Amino acid sequence: MFMVVSPDIKDLPYVLHRGVKCFELVAEPVVRELLPGVFMKGWGYNGSIPGPTIRVLPGDWVTIRVRNQLPEATSVHWHGLDVPNRMDGVPAVEPSPYIGQGQFYDYHFQIVNPPGTHMYHTHVDTVYQELMGLGGGFIIEDPYECTVQKDYFIMLQEFYLTGMVKGEVQKGHFELETMTDSFNFFTMNGRCFPHVSPLPVQYGEEMRVRFANIGMNAHPIHLHGHQCWISAIDGNEIPAYNRQLRNTVLVPSGVTLDIEFTALNPGIWPLHCHMPHHTSNNRTRATGGMFTTIRYV
Repeated sequence: MFMVVSPDIKDLPYVLHRGVKCFELVAEPVVRELLPGVFMKGWGYNGSIPGPTIRVLPGDWVTIRVRNQLPEATSVHWHGLDVPNRMDGVPAVEPSPYIGQGQFYDYHFQIVNPPGTHMYHTHVDTVYQELMGLGGGFIIEDPYECTVQKDYFIMLQEFYLTGMVKGEVQKGHFELETMTDSFNFFTMNGRCFPHVSPLPVQYGEEMRVRFANIGMNAHPIHLHGHQCWISAIDGNEIPAYNRQLRNTVLVPSGVTLDIEFTALNPGIWPLHCHMPHHTSNNRTRATGGMFTTIRYV
């Protein structure tokens, strides 16, 4: 099995207790460096925006203790996972509880979904809390994976930093405005290009890139120099006979989407959102934002 890698994001560790994988997520204010010297004051998990990636296997029993160090109640929804109703994390309409300030709740369930790409995110006051950064990746890995040699996870997010002059990138610490759909910074795993880490690959390797989006906008992600198969959507594998061969894939809000391709064209290749404003930093004319590269090594 080849491990899924989340560039610029750590994995969430666990302790095995009586056969159960025990994780701990801490919802808390986070200062995230989008670009060198450009910091946003958001909300995240375990000191990170997006939160650390949770990696499990089919059939695992998990307990995820969520501690709330935010100034208001929160919850966590396991987006795309088939869990018991009380564990789904939507307290406004389900028996899932609110997690009050300074409190914790243990989400306990078995992984019954097949291998695939999923997410977790807040489901309290989502118009505010999600756009403050409260989300992360949840990957069910395949213990029998033998076809893919490079496997990457990228979470797509967008933010509006206040107090910065449009068309300039100024250093400092900036507050977020969530009640807007006019964003000025677009991120891959919490960073903006050129501060985003590239995705290394060797010639001849099979490569998978998993995208996840909990933001407001849909993002058409374009791969240069290669054609790729859409191999899964929402954590559900697409049979080989029914896959689309593309070089641009649309990742709408609430969707995870995997692409796969064979690395047979050496070079440094862009992989980026094709919305022009989404590949700039605060509307500057230099390349930035939701942009990374695939680099043959």
